Amino acid sequence: MSARLTPVNWIPTTALGLGLGYSLITLTRLPWWSLPCVAVLAGALGLKLRAGSGAGGYRKAWPWSLVPLCLWGLYVYLADSFGNVDLGAVFFHIQAGITDHGGSERLVAAGLYSLSMLGLLGAFTWLVRHDSRLRRIEPLIALALLVGNPLLLGVGQRSAAVVTEDGDWLDSHYEAPVIHRQEDPPNLLILYLESLERTYGNPEFGDAYDDLHALGKKGVVFEGVEQTNNTGWTMAGMIGSQCGTPLMPAGLVHDRQFEPLAEVVPGVDCLGDLLDDQGYRLSYLGGASKAFAGKGRFYEGHGFDNVRGLDELKEGLEDPAYINDWGLYDDTLYDLTADEIERLDADSDAPWGVVNISLAGHAPVGFPARSCRERQGEWDGEDILYSVKCSAWLARQLVERLEDDGLLDDTLVVVASDHLSMRVSVWDQLVSLPRENTFMLLGNGLETRRISRRASIVDLFPTILDALGYPPSHHQAGLGVSLLQPDTHTLLERYGKEKINARLLEENGLQHRLWEGLAPRRRDADSSADESR
Repeated sequence: MSARLTPVNWIPTTALGLGLGYSLITLTRLPWWSLPCVAVLAGALGLKLRAGSGAGGYRKAWPWSLVPLCLWGLYVYLADSFGNVDLGAVFFHIQAGITDHGGSERLVAAGLYSLSMLGLLGAFTWLVRHDSRLRRIEPLIALALLVGNPLLLGVGQRSAAVVTEDGDWLDSHYEAPVIHRQEDPPNLLILYLESLERTYGNPEFGDAYDDLHALGKKGVVFEGVEQTNNTGWTMAGMIGSQCGTPLMPAGLVHDRQFEPLAEVVPGVDCLGDLLDDQGYRLSYLGGASKAFAGKGRFYEGHGFDNVRGLDELKEGLEDPAYINDWGLYDDTLYDLTADEIERLDADSDAPWGVVNISLAGHAPVGFPARSCRERQGEWDGEDILYSVKCSAWLARQLVERLEDDGLLDDTLVVVASDHLSMRVSVWDQLVSLPRENTFMLLGNGLETRRISRRASIVDLFPTILDALGYPPSHHQAGLGVSLLQPDTHTLLERYGKEKINARLLEENGLQHRLWEGLAPRRRDADSSADESR
């Protein structure tokens, strides 16, 4: 075959350069213009080296690197979609169910991304087949791509937990929650604000967080609530803050691998279980489907009487068309939440608890409600700070509305982000700052103050119990401690986040505890170890 240079020689290397450039700006903080620069350099290099014209001619063979390239493509796509690639989230959602998700815009992106990957794979295959120089070193390239892939590294680290000698370290710190009955207990309202981390309160983001700053002046604001592994998505944040433990996916301990989970963390008592035992009437309202990621199974299995998501709530909408990809807009959801609280408050003298989660701040662009657009003006469809401001304002409006109606008398209000934000329009600014979750407590006679401690979302569980007047034994519940007690020490204060994250990769004991009943029986040695603690 002739080695004569033709225009096609530079096309495959330019295609590879586009893929490399896209990966670099996704995985680093390089500016967008790095993409065409890398592509041009790759094309020029292809011309200089006469890529595809190496001695040895054409050979029809499939490169070893196709599968490793696909795995890298998957990793880059996940990083582009979510910012940080959390394998625990991937495994959990596969097991708990991803039907009724609201990511239709990501399906389009995934389709375009898949077509781009096919082009990149085709370009690489053409080069290997037409250039013997590349063909000789290509197996080494495949090996390097496999060894360097963070996705496979994470799988390997988690798999190593099977043979670890210290797989019960976190479980040995677990304290089963114990509370005692009180007279005239307060009501409870938990408002989870989707992805609305406290970092948005930094002056760099203008007035986006101002309404939450205003709410915080009425209660206790907690600073320093960091995010550890296995707490960085909605169900993990809810379980972390209500059960006091990171969400260890069922993984291979689940004995029905190809069926959706029948229960979610059945092996531990959570906030709903404890309050249900105290006679609380508990309701969960969420704008998204309760079938997604096992939300319905979690709340129904942990003491909640009334669990309603999109399918249940949309039946009562005056305008059935006023919904978004994920579900109800927050102004609608908060109206329904106020109605539910009014109903519970009037029904009986028994205390009530309501848990609610918003959608306005959902990555990548959010879902600002109609009432926000009437107040804030036109939205460009991309600016997440518009959606953050909307979410904060609607939450403040709900709390003040309920206060004015007398529905928050003798009530503890919890305002918290479910997790840190994933990739959004201000991602570079977010990751350049110390990132913290939102957490504040209002009402129930709490003294207005700010508490700065190094904590994680598992510490919300005992802190909420303490603020309700149900201080858990030793001020500890699960892996968390009450942040209202200055003489306690959180896991992050004692060991640091790096050690906790490392231990999560090795942990088996806590995983078995969470999924007890869905996992095969643990070996006798494990049982003996539990009894000796």
